[in-house]
Amino acid sequence: MVLISQRIFLETIKKYCLAREIAVEVRSGGWLVIMTRDNERRLAIGYDVGLNSAVAHQVANDKSACAEVLTSAGVSAVPHTLFLGAKLSRHIPGSGSLEAMQRLLDEHPRGLVVKPNEGTSGELVFRVTTRGQLETAVARILAAHPSLAISPYVEIEDEVRVVLLDDRALIVYGKTRPSVIGDGIHSLRALAQAAATAEQLKALTEDFDAAALDATPPAGERRLLNWRHNLDAGAEPVLLTDDATREACVALAIKAAQAVGIRFASIDVVRADGAWQILEVNSGVKMEALGRRHPALVEAAYSAALDQVFA
Repeated sequence: MVLISQRIFLETIKKYCLAREIAVEVRSGGWLVIMTRDNERRLAIGYDVGLNSAVAHQVANDKSACAEVLTSAGVSAVPHTLFLGAKLSRHIPGSGSLEAMQRLLDEHPRGLVVKPNEGTSGELVFRVTTRGQLETAVARILAAHPSLAISPYVEIEDEVRVVLLDDRALIVYGKTRPSVIGDGIHSLRALAQAAATAEQLKALTEDFDAAALDATPPAGERRLLNWRHNLDAGAEPVLLTDDATREACVALAIKAAQAVGIRFASIDVVRADGAWQILEVNSGVKMEALGRRHPALVEAAYSAALDQVFA
């Protein structure tokens, strides 16, 4: 059975292969694709079409390692500090220290972002400002993952995703977070329930306490419903039209790709305190949300990557 969340990715591969007489088999519920032409056999797994080396893929998938690689290459990036779960930390003293995590929290009064060190789903990502929140976040993440990464919370003004193939930008788009405008009468909860989708409401209840949800925003004041720009949490993809912003983000993304040694990737660039920096490099290029709005653009990007797979 084909996974619904991978529909656009899979349909593009199947359409590409059909047009070029390439045999295609979809296995493992849509997670694995086997493509065969004559004696050539190529694999795609997840959202990775197979262009990236194993090392580049591993570095991109490891948030703390990726931040280290970028920083060492002089590429501005949001720092991510690695902490290991109990099974791994016994091999590296201090790598699972809650006290070290607390020291990071003390150093960053605006709070921390705690997330799994590997993976790109956007799940189990927490903003914490207190010791109790930190301990809860750490326990929840390490119950499901062997390690976590902690970064200082930064007020992200804009987030842009650059899809690159061999240092060439195929698609550049921003992520617009859901918001409501206060009317001075209704609570934030009521305004959101009237305007937001189910997934946006779910993120809202995770990110705001009851007091914040029941407060009434002043008339005309815009309130964001999510501190994250994650598409799975309700943000919307919008193609970037500002040339200066596009050029700045593409240039930084190319530097990041070169530092990691990655060929096909989606790179998240964020603007905080007026400066652009890299948030993440993703080896698996997922464009389902964008594909619902711009299917031809997404199909062209995947097809360009597949051209290189079968070059």
